[in-house]
Amino acid sequence: MLAMDQKAEIRHMVLVEGKSQRQVARATGHSRNTIKKMLVNAEVPRYEKKARRTAPILGPYKELLATWVEEDRNKVKKERRTAVRMHQLLKEQHGYTGAESSLRAYVGKLRKKSRNKVYVPLAYEPGETAQVDFGEGVVEMGGKPVKVQLFLMWLGYSGAVFVQAYPAQTQEVFFAGHVAAFTFFGGVPRELWYDNLKNAVQKLLRGRNRKEQDSFISFRSHHLFQAEYCNPSSGWEKGGVEGKVGYSRRNWLIGARGFEDWDDLNDYLRQQCEVEQQRTLKGRNESIGARLATERAQFLPLPAPYPCCKTVTVKANKLSLVNFASNRYSIPVAHAHEALTLRAYVDRIEISNGSEMIARHRRCWERDQDILQPQHYLALLAQRPRAFAHAQAMREWRQTWPDVFDVIYARLKERYEPAQATRLFIAILQLTETYSEKALALALEEALAYGCLQPSCIQELLRRRQEGASPAPLPLQNHAHLADIQVSFPAVGQYDQLLSHWGGA
Repeated sequence: MLAMDQKAEIRHMVLVEGKSQRQVARATGHSRNTIKKMLVNAEVPRYEKKARRTAPILGPYKELLATWVEEDRNKVKKERRTAVRMHQLLKEQHGYTGAESSLRAYVGKLRKKSRNKVYVPLAYEPGETAQVDFGEGVVEMGGKPVKVQLFLMWLGYSGAVFVQAYPAQTQEVFFAGHVAAFTFFGGVPRELWYDNLKNAVQKLLRGRNRKEQDSFISFRSHHLFQAEYCNPSSGWEKGGVEGKVGYSRRNWLIGARGFEDWDDLNDYLRQQCEVEQQRTLKGRNESIGARLATERAQFLPLPAPYPCCKTVTVKANKLSLVNFASNRYSIPVAHAHEALTLRAYVDRIEISNGSEMIARHRRCWERDQDILQPQHYLALLAQRPRAFAHAQAMREWRQTWPDVFDVIYARLKERYEPAQATRLFIAILQLTETYSEKALALALEEALAYGCLQPSCIQELLRRRQEGASPAPLPLQNHAHLADIQVSFPAVGQYDQLLSHWGGA
């Protein structure tokens, strides 16, 4: 192939100097066919493949390889098949006999092509569309690294985003994230887009049809929005929220300060979402917050609160424990062996017997834990005081209760025999079913000053503290008729007669 300077010289000799193609061919040593080609145009010469090369060994497997690459594109990096692994699978399962290097080169081209997809620019009306997704992040919480699940909702028109962190991707978390986002945005978008996640979709049907979870149908019917779903393995169809997953992780979580608990983390994320609304996206004249205000006027109104919980029927065992999500939660011993209803919220567990709430616990997101409330076992321990010292609930409570509790128990054991002292102490502890632990500790300090250790006396001290000071005297100026009422004082000498009857002075 001739260099461009040679091509330019040949064209000048023929087209400017007027030499014939035969003369130029003799002067340059090139054939007349070459000279003729140079005169067609002045463009840089390019190589053109005359025929497509065949791949007799790799060819039959190209379609399968393309499918694998597309499937892996939506998986996390550690779960994707490497080119080496694809070569092994083709050899073991499909009888492939080609070289690994040829396969690696072809897979590399497929991945480059997959990364360079072409998309259609989209536009949305105010309040029309939102996209929902989950992501993962790692933060420092309570002094140690914790993996968190990020719920994200992104609005198509304004570009506003809401991010909330949770311990898991359960259905109650899925619902609670929606409600928190709707509250943050000030309304409900008319259409929400999802992956085919199991919290919403029970089964994929033909085309774009889905069999939804009954609980999700109830949830979206309550909020009146329509649900749309991406095609399988087509996460780019909701690329707005997909991009925000990585954006929020890189800009808000990496290198962030340590957090005390989930509330502290979510307060921080909410602040970041509010700061984000001050930005003006490229190609727009209004900030995200200004466009959100426009959207807010087109949202569906917020309905009454929805119970974002999972409801199951449970039955306590002989230890007064009910099982849920691998953990065990205590209930009052009086309700052991009854059929009960457990409602699992993101932050709490509520257990009822159909007519009243009998137990409430802070939800535990670890596994195989016993979450015990000591008050649930006090009535049984009053009947079996010898079990008090070894009861698991009491041992756990003793690690955190105020020191005055131990002082009172020690004083009781000095005055009474062990079983009676324990029963009296349990009766004092049962006052925490009505009064707070802090209030009881203050009353016990006062009881020690009086030398009063009986539960009834301590309860009276608690009652007085709760009711406060005695009522102020009633002013008589406005009640003149009361001045005519005279109350005679008793004759105290009558008591001397009683004393003399018993031999007193």
